[in-house]
Amino acid sequence: MKKKILLTGGGSAGHVMPNMALLPGLIDAGFEIHYIGTADGIERELMENCENVIYHVISSGKLRRYFSWRNFTDPFKVIKGVFQSKRIIKEIKPAVVFSKGGFVSVPVVIAAHKKAPVIAHESDYTPGLANRISAKFADRVCVSFEDTLRFVGDKGVYTGSPIRPELLHGDPQGGRRFLGFSDSKPVLLVMGGSLGAAAINEALTGALPKLLPVFNVVHLCGKGKCNPSVAYDGYVQREFIGSEMKDVFACTELVISRAGANAVFELLALKKPAVFIPLPRSASRGDQILNAAYFERKGYAMVVEQERLTADTLVTAVTALYANRDKFRDAIAKDPASNGTERVMEIILSASGDK
Repeated sequence: MKKKILLTGGGSAGHVMPNMALLPGLIDAGFEIHYIGTADGIERELMENCENVIYHVISSGKLRRYFSWRNFTDPFKVIKGVFQSKRIIKEIKPAVVFSKGGFVSVPVVIAAHKKAPVIAHESDYTPGLANRISAKFADRVCVSFEDTLRFVGDKGVYTGSPIRPELLHGDPQGGRRFLGFSDSKPVLLVMGGSLGAAAINEALTGALPKLLPVFNVVHLCGKGKCNPSVAYDGYVQREFIGSEMKDVFACTELVISRAGANAVFELLALKKPAVFIPLPRSASRGDQILNAAYFERKGYAMVVEQERLTADTLVTAVTALYANRDKFRDAIAKDPASNGTERVMEIILSASGDK
């Protein structure tokens, strides 16, 4: 009889993609894979398309740090989610539960407490509210940043972040062919996140005349953000790139990116020096600022704050990064947790009794 694992996490792609990165290893290890998420979250969209994953729906309310009338009703949704999770856990009897965070994970982790070993994973430099709650009910808390151990106590273990294995096996020549780059200029990849980033797009447009003599530039603009009026030889715009992304990464020399945890750790695993432009505190809880600052301290990346982002500051940063690219790559190569997939799998197997 197959051992069963219950995965959870959702609300954003960042709470789902590391779970997807674990799927090949879990399948190889012989697990029957179950996933708990919401009815209308991105986790359902992503996970229901995965073979070998059985998806279960529960109710979930958002836990907010600010006033909202929903703060009076959402706790009842969380309580409902706990009872729904208890029923699912009783039915499937998982050998281990793995939580990637997000508000849907809270009722699952509470319900699983003392019913099965619970492993939580925190991608950001400081734990989010959902994972701070979940940590109280978890047996182990895996962290992507070594510094995060001080926030999670004795349960913490430094693993790095699970990375989608296919990203590590790209074809650089295939990437150049896909993008239509036939010369030998290095490739600069610009990413603004799944929804794009207007500030990055604007600064890049102004910087292109100075960048294109040196680089070919591929720009992931975000849905609906491509600008056909910006047209140059050696400049390619895409809303997003699907299965060819591994090849695009393989042919890329440098990256300009936001500093979400998934992005920074994928670039670390791929050993790509980067200029990070973190989401400002006015638009977030500040986690990207902390992620980027950590990578800058380690010598893995340079940081340009959005408040001082212009075409000129972007060109200056990219020029400096390219001039020192070997130094950045050498620093990245020494990181002990550049790909956390194997380490997280070891902990899952140990908790399930397989090691």
